[in-house]
Amino acid sequence: MNKKPESLYSGTIVEFVASANEYCKYLERASELEGEELLKILQRLLPFIYIKGSLLPELEPYFDEGNEKFVKEEDWNRIYETLKQKLGTADAFLEVFDERIKESETPVVASLAENLADIYQDLKDFLILYQTGTNELMNDAIWECRMNFENYWGQKLVNSLRAIHRLIYSGEEIGKMPEEESEKEKMERLEKWIISQKQKEFRKNRK
Repeated sequence: MNKKPESLYSGTIVEFVASANEYCKYLERASELEGEELLKILQRLLPFIYIKGSLLPELEPYFDEGNEKFVKEEDWNRIYETLKQKLGTADAFLEVFDERIKESETPVVASLAENLADIYQDLKDFLILYQTGTNELMNDAIWECRMNFENYWGQKLVNSLRAIHRLIYSGEEIGKMPEEESEKEKMERLEKWIISQKQKEFRKNRK
C-alpha cells in the first residue's frame, strides 16, 4: 500500500473537507429548514470555510485534462430553487463586487440563492473527487478548489455573508414569496449559469 502524502491529509485540509461537507449537507436538506434557521447556520459556517479555504496548500496538478465534474445542471437547479423558495423576496441583494458594475448605470442586483448554489457546486465537486482516496485525484481536487476559491467562489462567499448579515439583523421577512419567475428570467438565469461554467473553464485552462 502506498504511503499517504502528509500534505493531502493535513489538519487544515481535513478541517476544510469537514466544513465543506457540512455546507453541502445543509444545502441538500434546506427544504427541511426554515429560511431564518438556514441563514443562521450559514452565518457561522461560511467564515470557517473561508478561513480554511484560504489556507489550502498550493499544489501542482497531475493531469492536464482537468477534473471530472459531478454536479449537473439539474443538481444545481434543485439547490437553487429550494434556496430561492426559502428566501423569497430576501433572495435579492445589491452587489458591489461585480464586473457588471463597470458597464451599468444602475445598481447590480445579485441572488443569494444563486451565489450559495455556485459555492455548493464547487465544494461538492471537490468533495466527491477528494473522497476517492486516490492521491493524484485528491491532489488535483485540492489544486482546483484553491484556484476556484481565489478566482470564483471565495468572492461569492464573502458577498453572500454580507447579505446574510444584513438579513439576520435587519429584521427583514424571510420566505415571503415574490411573483412567479418569468420565462425570460429563467432563460437569463440559465445563461448566467452557462457563462459561469465557461469562465471557470477559461481560468482553469490559463493555469
